[in-house]
Parts: sequence; structure tokens; C-alpha cells
Amino acid sequence: MASLHHPLLFITFLSIFLQSNLCLSSTKKTLILPLKTNLISSGSPLSKPPNKLSFHHNVTLTVSLTVGSPPQEVTMVLDTGSELSWLHCKKTPNTPSVFNPFKSTSYSPTLCSSPTCRTRTKDFTLPVSCDPKKLCHATISYADASSVEGNLASDTFRFGNSDIPGMVFGCMDSGYSSNQQEDSKTTGLIGMNRGSLSFVSQMGFPRFSYCISGRDSSGVLLFGDANFPWLRPLNYTPLVQIPTRLPYFDRVAYSVQLEGIRVSGTVLPLPKSVFVPDHTGAGQTMVDSGTQFTFLLGPAYTALKNEFVKQTKGVLRVLDDPNFVFQGVMDLCYRVGVNQRVLPELPAVTLMFRGAEMSVSGERLLYRVPSLIRNGDEIYCFTFGNSDLLGTEAYVIGHHHQQNVWMEFDLEKSRVGLAEVQCDLASQRLGVGP
Repeated sequence: MASLHHPLLFITFLSIFLQSNLCLSSTKKTLILPLKTNLISSGSPLSKPPNKLSFHHNVTLTVSLTVGSPPQEVTMVLDTGSELSWLHCKKTPNTPSVFNPFKSTSYSPTLCSSPTCRTRTKDFTLPVSCDPKKLCHATISYADASSVEGNLASDTFRFGNSDIPGMVFGCMDSGYSSNQQEDSKTTGLIGMNRGSLSFVSQMGFPRFSYCISGRDSSGVLLFGDANFPWLRPLNYTPLVQIPTRLPYFDRVAYSVQLEGIRVSGTVLPLPKSVFVPDHTGAGQTMVDSGTQFTFLLGPAYTALKNEFVKQTKGVLRVLDDPNFVFQGVMDLCYRVGVNQRVLPELPAVTLMFRGAEMSVSGERLLYRVPSLIRNGDEIYCFTFGNSDLLGTEAYVIGHHHQQNVWMEFDLEKSRVGLAEVQCDLASQRLGVGP
């Protein structure tokens, strides 16, 4: 999500209920927490084994855990595109679920003079400031004008039976949400990018993985090494790193190099320069669990749209309504008869990265618009959108296209690994399946 889009937009609901059977191993530094999820309508501080969690998804990914002493239950959006984790700390009609710092004996506000405030906030989208009480004040804003602000603090976060003391987060007391209905269902957000104050960085794990299944909306989240005999070797693509600060380049995102797009056997005739960040940093490609669908910059999106329409002519009926743009960003939609049980065979769309590929096929290519019928037809929209309509100067690979792919984010070796796998079976093998 980062500064490019709001964490509560286009995100899958991943409710993670941490169970008491936390799996710890004496030989592996991996933390596996079992996950179970609900569908919701529209050198490590823990030198322990993996944490696995199973989940469901629909619009946002959320994790349920406890914070403070005594513990308070919170529900937080899980987002690989953000750095700072934060909680609503002031109850309002739009934020009924809050964390109350006054009830926690382990809560500690962060002073402006502290190293945390002075040196570890350099990658925030807006500079921190000092409030009248000399506390470190942060404002996090997003491209859709949503924002939250409050003070940095630290407290104890708990997963199952494991305590993580001194976790730095934002205790937010004001803000504006462009999606108040979804925002009211959560207490805050867990940032999982590569920034020094992200949740995974503070936990000290060198890598983490997740696997999202398709139809049953279940999956697993794992902190640490994923050395399983049933998991095929991952194909890795290196992270793109630009040391110079550029206005449109997110230095702590999981940014990879997209090199081309293939529709069935046809590679789109685009120069590779289309996929390379320009001198301002615009044009990076980010892998983001906080975004539901995938968005491409204008030239690439137009070429993909035209080729997909060409290859599906005769098997899909385009919705001929220039005024209909799903969620304001997806303008290629189709009419499918309400009695048509199965979609026709569709050409796979393959994203070609440096050293790895991600193939999107079948039902993942089209998304049924809920509760919309036109003259006996349901409306399905292409699950690739136009970044220009999103207001984002980047390519964003959303979680919908990461289904049934084991996704590893390796902070230690600066790379992202991919391998196709049946995620429902992976969850069962890890003991967290339904």
C-alpha cells in the first residue's frame, strides 16, 4: 500500500486468528502461526521456528492479536506495502475498535529526542514532527486523500503465547478515511515492507512467506525459513534498489523488475524501457499484499487490454458502456449470462520478471461485480487495471494474482521468490488447513 494507495482499498480481508498451538522448533528459526479466516463482505528477537497462519480473503487482509499489558484485542490490516504499524487510539463513530494506551502499563510514548524519532523515520511519506509535549508526531497519508496521524509509541504485541516487547507503532488519534465502512471493521494496520520500523523488520526475521488459495479463500502466513520437502524450488527475482532518493520511488517497497507481458504465446510489443523507473522514480513495479488487483501504467495496460480483447473475441462479450468503470479503475468488463456456470477458456496472462514469471489464468482473470445484473447478464471485469486511473505512478502486483503462488519476501538477500503451489494443500501440510 505505502504512499501509493489506501490500505483499506482493494485489499483482501485476511482475518488471522492466532491459536494456542504455536509451532516452535529448536532447530529452525521460523515462526509458524496457524491462521483461520473469515470472509468479510464487500538474530532475531524471536529465535523460534516458523509462525503459520491460515486465512480467508475478500476485500482486506486482517490479523487479530493482542497489544498492551493487560492485553487488548485488536484487528489490523496486514500490508506489505506499508512501513509503520498503527492503531486507532481514539474512539469515534467511524473507529469503534480502538487501542486504549491509558489501560496499558507497558505503553511508552516516543520522545522527539529519541533515536527512533530522529533516525528511523527517514522513509516515512511525510517528515515527523514534535508535538507540544515533545512527543514524536507522525502523519501517514495516501493517494486517495486518506490519512491518519498521532504519536509514535512502543508496547508489547502478542502472537499466541509469544510476547514481542517494545514494538514501535503509531497511536493515531485523528485521520480521514475514504472508505469508512471498511475502516470501522479494523483497529489499525500492520506494515510489512522493508523499512526499519516495519513489523517484520522489528521482529528480526530475515524473510517471510504467504500462500493464498483460490476458491476456499484460505492460506498460510509464515515468518522465517520455508524449508519444506513438498515445496518446489522457488524462482527468485531481485529487488530493484536505487540508493538515491527520488520523488516517486518507494525505496522500502518490494520493488522488482517487470520485463514483459505475455498473453497466451504472444509477448506484447513493448520496449523494455516502458517497465523501467524513470529519472523521477516513477514506473517501479511493486509486489503488494495490500492491493487486491494488479495495475499497469498506461502504455502497458492499453497494449494488454487490446491483446486480451483480440484473443477473447468470439468467446466473451465486451460490456459496451464507456461510462461503466468498476471501482473507478477497471474499464474492461464483460457480459456473462447468469445461467452460464463456467467461464470459457481464457488466454493466460504472464508477467515476466527478471528471473521469474507469474502466470494468471482461468477465473483469476475476471472478477464478478457483486449484485449487478444487466438484461439477464452478470458483469465480469478484467482483473488488470490502469494505474493512471488509480492515480499511481507505478506498476502494482496485487494479491488476487498471487493466489496459489508461494510468495517469499527475502529481506536478507533482497529478493522475492515465487513457486506455483496448491495453497489449500500447503496449509493442510503445515497443519493449519480447514
